[in-house]
Amino acid sequence: MAALRLVCLFVVLAIGLVQSLDIPKIKDVPLLVKTLKNLNRGPPHQVVTKRANVQEKWITQKLDNFNASNTQTYQMRYLLNDEFQTEGSPIFIYLGGEWEIEESMVSAGHWYDMAQEHNGVLVYTEHRYYGQSIPTSTMSTEDLKYLDVKQALADVAVFIETFKAENPQLANSKVILAGGSYSATMVVWFKRLYPDLIVGGWASSAPILAKVDFTEYKEVVGQAFLQLGGQKCYDRIENGIAELESMFANKRGAEARAMLRLCNSFDDQNDLDLWTLFSSISNIFAGVAQYQGTGDIEYYCDYLLSFNDDATAIANFVYWAWGMGNCIDARYEGSVEYYLWGVDHFDASRPWYYQTCNEYGWYQSSGSRNQPFGTKFPATLYINLCGDVFSSQYGNEQINNNAASTNEYFGGMEPGVDNIYMTHGELDPWNPMGHGVEQGATVIANASHCSDFGSIKSTDSDEMRASKEKLAELVRQWLA
Repeated sequence: MAALRLVCLFVVLAIGLVQSLDIPKIKDVPLLVKTLKNLNRGPPHQVVTKRANVQEKWITQKLDNFNASNTQTYQMRYLLNDEFQTEGSPIFIYLGGEWEIEESMVSAGHWYDMAQEHNGVLVYTEHRYYGQSIPTSTMSTEDLKYLDVKQALADVAVFIETFKAENPQLANSKVILAGGSYSATMVVWFKRLYPDLIVGGWASSAPILAKVDFTEYKEVVGQAFLQLGGQKCYDRIENGIAELESMFANKRGAEARAMLRLCNSFDDQNDLDLWTLFSSISNIFAGVAQYQGTGDIEYYCDYLLSFNDDATAIANFVYWAWGMGNCIDARYEGSVEYYLWGVDHFDASRPWYYQTCNEYGWYQSSGSRNQPFGTKFPATLYINLCGDVFSSQYGNEQINNNAASTNEYFGGMEPGVDNIYMTHGELDPWNPMGHGVEQGATVIANASHCSDFGSIKSTDSDEMRASKEKLAELVRQWLA
């Protein structure tokens, strides 16, 4: 069973890459980018049990919402399910983030169920520069100047006003928003900037504090493996990665490269190559924890503990997850080349990486000793990548200033909003960047990232069911 789940993990990685690339122009995805793509995929697709008539629609948006002299426009895509629409129907808008929108979010799940209860219209908006909503002819650094969350939030405001104006039945309808991960952040910040356009919102797994050196992320990943997989599993991960680090540091690099099936081009005397490798190792565990379902971590831990020694267990586990190639290309330069290739070949990994450099940071580093994934992936790796891919202006000082500006503009941990229901999984590695119980959020035991979008069902934990029921009651109050 553990081996089967490893195959499933590989399939998830592979499908995510195929869906996000321009197929006729596919370029091999380097190791670090591959693992980051997995971590940045959209919320889980919902299980659709009946066919819904979801319509693909487009709206004209300004390229620059804050420069009246710039008259350039682009076409923003959205999905519409109006099967319940009647006079005055409330509008349930799910916000897209750094992914391509898809039909299941407006065809099934808890958001759909609540819309059905209130005869609501369901909409899924696509974020500029993702999916098919591409405003510029390239993704050069110059063209990406139109990509930031303020522009994206202004797009949503224009969409709400236009959508209501063009639908006479909905002219006076109330609007509520929902989002997961980055788009949940957008829900919070939209209420801060445009409080009169919506009556409430649901923010699942929303990071609202920008932080460059996000050391807490890998701490929570480690906690998930400790809590669900046990001390022996945690120790195996910690000891195995430490042994691999030691091998590279003590003239056993050739042995370590062979164990990990690394290509000959990998330079273990180059810090950037080593950091890329160990970041990619840790990201495999992060992907398991961030999207874990019942029994996942336990199965992977059983697999890890089936080996006789620690380093061999880690090497075999990550090799499976990386796709079992003839050799694994873990070069830092491979990531730089791929992101530069993305200037003319649209791929969501380049615009999202730009946003991290320009607005948030959120670089999931090895800076904390309270995690089992070693010491060899500092935030410096990601900062250097910003400079090498986009512009030399993106150094440590500039990126930290950018994150500080984001926090100042949106309030950081004090966004000052009402009628926003924030939920987090207890074992979601993103939860340290969001509100906790003390700030009024609901933290769901054993749950992870964006894990609460499904319909209420008998297999929900008591905490999960209680959170969904609380949200449903809040929506009733907002729409009363």
